[in-house]
Amino acid sequence: MRGLPGHERRWTSDTVSSGKDLSGESSPGTDSGNNSGFASEEFVEVILDLQDDDTIILRSVEPATVINIDAPDPTAGVISIDTPASVTSTSETRSPTMRRSTSNKFRQFSQELKAEAVAKAKQFSQELKAELRRFSWSHGHASRAFSPTSFFQNAVVGTGSGVDSALAARALRRQRAQLDRTRSSAHKALRGLKFISNNKTNGWNEVENNFAKLAKDGYLYRSDFAQCIGMKDSKEFALELFDALSRRRRLKVDKISKEELYEYWSQITDQSFDSRLQIFFDMVDKNEDGRIGEEEVKEIIMLSASANKLSRLKEQAEEYAALIMEELDPEGLGYIELWQLETLLLQKDTYLNYSQALSYTSQALSQNLQGLRKRSSIRRMSTKLVYSLQENWKRIWVLALWVLIMIGLFLWKFYQYKQKSAFHVMGYCLLTAKGAAETLKFNMALILLPVCRNTITCLRSTKLSYFVPFDDNINFHKTVAGAIVTGIILHAGNHLVCDFPKLIHANDRNYQKYLMNDFGPSKPQYIDLVKGIEGVTGIIMVILMAIAFTLATRWFRRSLIKFPKPFDRLTGFNAFWYSHHLLVIVYIILIIHGTYLYLVHHWYSKTTWMYLAVPVLLYAGERTLRFFRSGLYTVRLLKVAIYPGNVLTLQMSKPPQFRYKSGQYMFVQCPAVSPFEWHPFSITSAPGDDYLSIHIRQLGDWTQELKRLFSEACEQPEAGKSGLLRADENTKTSLPKLLIDGPYGAPAQDYRKYDVLLLVGLGIGATPFISILKDLLKNIVKMEEQADLVSDFSGNSEMSAATSEQPALNKISPKKRKSTLKTTNAYFYWVTREQGSFDWFKGVMNEVAELDQRGVIEMHNYLTSVYEEGDARSALITMVQALNHAKNGVDIVSGTSVRTHFARPNWRKVFSKTLTKHANARIGVFYCGAPILAKELSKLCKEFNQKGTTKFEFHKEHF
Repeated sequence: MRGLPGHERRWTSDTVSSGKDLSGESSPGTDSGNNSGFASEEFVEVILDLQDDDTIILRSVEPATVINIDAPDPTAGVISIDTPASVTSTSETRSPTMRRSTSNKFRQFSQELKAEAVAKAKQFSQELKAELRRFSWSHGHASRAFSPTSFFQNAVVGTGSGVDSALAARALRRQRAQLDRTRSSAHKALRGLKFISNNKTNGWNEVENNFAKLAKDGYLYRSDFAQCIGMKDSKEFALELFDALSRRRRLKVDKISKEELYEYWSQITDQSFDSRLQIFFDMVDKNEDGRIGEEEVKEIIMLSASANKLSRLKEQAEEYAALIMEELDPEGLGYIELWQLETLLLQKDTYLNYSQALSYTSQALSQNLQGLRKRSSIRRMSTKLVYSLQENWKRIWVLALWVLIMIGLFLWKFYQYKQKSAFHVMGYCLLTAKGAAETLKFNMALILLPVCRNTITCLRSTKLSYFVPFDDNINFHKTVAGAIVTGIILHAGNHLVCDFPKLIHANDRNYQKYLMNDFGPSKPQYIDLVKGIEGVTGIIMVILMAIAFTLATRWFRRSLIKFPKPFDRLTGFNAFWYSHHLLVIVYIILIIHGTYLYLVHHWYSKTTWMYLAVPVLLYAGERTLRFFRSGLYTVRLLKVAIYPGNVLTLQMSKPPQFRYKSGQYMFVQCPAVSPFEWHPFSITSAPGDDYLSIHIRQLGDWTQELKRLFSEACEQPEAGKSGLLRADENTKTSLPKLLIDGPYGAPAQDYRKYDVLLLVGLGIGATPFISILKDLLKNIVKMEEQADLVSDFSGNSEMSAATSEQPALNKISPKKRKSTLKTTNAYFYWVTREQGSFDWFKGVMNEVAELDQRGVIEMHNYLTSVYEEGDARSALITMVQALNHAKNGVDIVSGTSVRTHFARPNWRKVFSKTLTKHANARIGVFYCGAPILAKELSKLCKEFNQKGTTKFEFHKEHF
């Protein structure tokens, strides 16, 4: 009989050096010569049994008088407490239920337990007897599963007084902590507390080279230690590490030799967890008394916060130090020891149980294994080909159609001009130039369509979206621009360097025969051809388009190229914006250029205006619509807040006609900054909100000036309100006027068609997904309310089927079915560099965490400024984070109930977990942020799509 489950306990114990007591102090009463001192006291004999599954079974408890502290019989599994008649020998009577010998692990435990029992025997013997009487234990009582540590802990409670009682409680708590240190937790701990995270095999060689560069007179000074060992970014932490290592050598030095540096390096990179833990403890224990107090804990928290750029954590260091002391020093002794710090580190994952990993299912696991099975090279290639066709068929057919049209136009014009007499003089150069010109006219018309945003937004909602990749409109715009560049090179190049020279070098007989009707009776010179209307307009177009295309490239638009003043104005968004409007002049000149042609004389044969008519009118109509609509959409600023990270939040009234979907964006203009510039921003409010909100990060000249204007109008926030500066309708200073235009379609607006969402935002790239999270949350609440309403009607209809409520149920059910959300789960990953970024959407995250009772939305915050988990510089922060959330439900970094992870996510692991949890699902991966991560996520989608039936569809935001 195993007894009550609540008393059952299992443990393993790591090897402990036999020459040292657990607490670091010698236990009283361990000398056998002191046994006589306890002869008059009454004690008990406790017999325990170790089962095969490492469960301790209490067999019997008998009265005894004297404790025999001789070494136990190695074949016995009993802690022997003998009678006075056998003080000098082990009792010969053993419990009949004892039938097996103990393992080495249990013998070690029994020795340690005896030492602790003897040390505290005087203090709790009477209390132990009272406990025995209360539980009415006897020889014949059924066996119970029993935890020795909790048994003796109960005996100590309330025993003694003052410091002695606290010391006794701590000693027994330490014993329990030692037992709870399982092999698995110890193994996990070995990966933690690394002072050098990326410890390479040639690490010492790099340090040695740094020593050679930094050393002066053969010594490395303390101030250069951080740079030498590769901790330049956390110099304060490195200096404390230097001092701790110096104290261990009983030295207080300001410089060390190369040999001493090697000794320091060996200790820093020691693979032993206990060694690293001791070094970390020594950094805190500056007075070397083996104890650290609350003030010392506060100092190391501030040091860690400084190393990880967590300024707010430094401000609350005193509060968190008190929290650690409360957890580790329940006895109130005012200090903690090495083993307590170790306990907190090993129990970190227990505190972090609120962030559960995605569960695995056998079906999904088999799906993963299916992707690992060996396949032939032909099978792999065919699988990749099929996947590429499935993934890109929309792009393929559109591009194929576009290319075929260009080829057709080129060949048509090529053979048309081959029939002209000028071909006999100018040759194939003329045919190539005219064929390229025809594709140019087509592409100059086509390039306007992808930027007709209103038209595309409307078309996205039609069935055309199943065949046309509207999400790639900007990419297609860029692709057409590349074709235009190629066409310009072929057209202008062949004219200027090939057929024009052939024309001017043609003999008079050929000129009179083939070209006189096109160029006049006298043969023109090269300069005549260039300075004519055709030549001048062509050259002007080439120059203007070269400027516009160059400043639109990524290097210029994102200011990746740096120029000295005043040429720095050639880079940035403003340069791109204004240079792109040069294309208005280009289109006017293009029509003129197409009107004056050397070899075409009939107006109906001059087709340039035919190509441009519809696209130009459509684009002009869109710009006119935007102009008048921006005047109709008058907005009133309701709230303005400026947050850390140079982020400006604007909350404004929503015009009645302004209807949008989550994930869409709108354009904003501030006449006080520029009367012409419109900039796109994702809408962060949900469609059901009665206001519009956007978050603007300062990234360029326009946003910088906008923030400056609002900063002047804002004031310090009142108590309890977020933001560094804040303003609302009651602010005395008038707020700048805003104009809005939109909404416009974006890939994220189609999130509803997916079973599962994987939303990834980098920094301010989280904005498109905030609206989606809020919209999802509102739908979840609405569905739950409808489900409750249907449940109420169902209950009433069961009680009275004949009542009039049954028809009401029939009316509600279709509505419920219609509003049922297809999306079952959403996973939001937000990666940012600054702690203050979490203030931007703190309210949204708390609201989602509070109202999402069904667990539909799972949020993960990642802060890259903090060193990855396992680094000694972030170890204490991780402990405080786990402890504070377990006790208060608040993450110390984000200030929300959402846990903040450190460093960058392991995206492969994220995809793997999502795949295993949602087998056979259609997963929409939406990303907004830097292009480099977009490539990684897209590649992972392709890779995991080949492992089974779960499909990842990648979408990236474009503006």
